[in-house]
Amino acid sequence: MTAPSSAFGLSDIGQIAIVVKDLERATAYYRDALGLKFLFSAPNLAFFQAGSVRLMLTPPEQQEFDHPASILYFTVARIDEAVRALQARGVAFRDEPHIVHRTDAMELWMSHFHDCEENTFVLMETRAK
Repeated sequence: MTAPSSAFGLSDIGQIAIVVKDLERATAYYRDALGLKFLFSAPNLAFFQAGSVRLMLTPPEQQEFDHPASILYFTVARIDEAVRALQARGVAFRDEPHIVHRTDAMELWMSHFHDCEENTFVLMETRAK
C-alpha cells in the first residue's frame, strides 16, 4: 500500500449507532440504568450523549444491519471533500453525500461506505444554515 497523497485523515467519531430489538426498553435502559444523558428522539431513534460521542439507538433498518455491532460515524468539516479524498484512496461509497435531517439552524449530511471487511461506516457533516 502506498502512502496517501493528501493530508486528509479521519479522526473524531461523532456518532455510534447501536442496533436494538426493542427501542422503548433500550431507551429506558440507556437513560435509567446506564445514566447516559438523553438528548432527543425521532421516529424509531433515540439519542444519548456519551462524553464527546453521540449514541443513536435504532432498530435495524435492513437485514444487513441486524447484528450486534456498531456503525461508526466520523465527523468531517466538509463531507464532499472528504468523500473525494477517500475515493481517491479506493474507498467505495454506497451513496453520495445527502441531507438526512434539517432544522431551522442546521443540516445534517451523511454518506455511507464499507471497509474491506464489509463493515459499514458513515461520514457526517453538520452545516449551519
